[in-house]
Amino acid sequence: MAKRDYYEVLGVSKNASDDEIKRAYKKMAIKYHPDRNPDDKEAEAKFKEAAEAYDVLRDPQKRARYDQFGPEGVNGAGGFGGGGMNMDDIFSMFGDIFGGHGGFGGFGGGGRTRKPQYRGGDLRLKVRMTLQEISTGVTKKFKVKKKVACPHCHGSGAEGSSATETCPTCHGNGFVVKTQQSIFGMMQTQVVCPTCGGEGTIIKNKCKECGGEGVVNGEEVIEVKIPAGVGDGMVVTVTGKGHAARRNGVPGDIQVYIEEEPHKELLREDNNLIYNLLLDVPTAALGGDAEIPTIDGKVKIKIEPGTQPGKVVRLRGKGLPAVQGYGYGTGDLIVNISVYIPEALSKDEKKTLEEMKKSDNFAPNPSIKEKIFRKFKSYFE
Repeated sequence: MAKRDYYEVLGVSKNASDDEIKRAYKKMAIKYHPDRNPDDKEAEAKFKEAAEAYDVLRDPQKRARYDQFGPEGVNGAGGFGGGGMNMDDIFSMFGDIFGGHGGFGGFGGGGRTRKPQYRGGDLRLKVRMTLQEISTGVTKKFKVKKKVACPHCHGSGAEGSSATETCPTCHGNGFVVKTQQSIFGMMQTQVVCPTCGGEGTIIKNKCKECGGEGVVNGEEVIEVKIPAGVGDGMVVTVTGKGHAARRNGVPGDIQVYIEEEPHKELLREDNNLIYNLLLDVPTAALGGDAEIPTIDGKVKIKIEPGTQPGKVVRLRGKGLPAVQGYGYGTGDLIVNISVYIPEALSKDEKKTLEEMKKSDNFAPNPSIKEKIFRKFKSYFE
């Protein structure tokens, strides 16, 4: 029998994010779990089907093969795609999605359930950077409002060192063992202790400042070192500087989104910079010097006599550095040269040009003409 589309099985779209796929599987796994549906073969089949779909879609490589080739693209590639469904594997994966201790964790009385580790929320900031700042890297300071560890209880949530005691329900384990009949016989499952929420301890006297949470509202000045070469839309993550977590858990991160300020003269293309130079006719014909803006200031370049529109001059190393870990070296400054033709002429100028027009030297050179138009054509291909 042909397999149902894995996205259809989980009820998500083909462009669903990893979190959406995970949430969809969690919902179905709870609904069709064998312990909730004893002796229900249809529920067991749907439970297996959801686990098979999740096993493929949670793995980027398997998902890519599935999107391109369908079920055949993942057959024999390991996991459940090969058709060998194993309930122990499914339960292991199911337990993983609940963090190893939630929901129906345990499945046969396995290892000791981990105590919960609280994590603080992340902060998201945005910073605008000039090309000058991007070329060298910069340290920015931010004054952020966030959750901080309670200074009164030092993040413990307890009023005094003797305000915490071992949970009388789970005796400090953080979980209790529940025995029940299932389609696999009598099963012992570890579930989070309902009294302490998995912590193994309870607070007798909660901190009067934070109410037992271990965190309060505060603010902090954060220094963020932004490396050279970053670009618009990139994110710099500062680990452990986000919101403090309740009861001395793991603090969140700060994610700094880069917004690049447009330069008034220079354009950016990856690590290269582009400047469009517009020459006057005499300089293009006779040659001379032209002043070019760079990140570090003005530089002069030599214009050869007879310079044609479309010519490119490359200034090596005058671009932007690559972000460390994502490339190497420094880009170039690319100067695209065009020639300005005045739209209005005086009587004397017209007379001069008419005399010049009589000379064969001012007739277009076919080889140069072909070269220029070949370059223009490439822009539209």
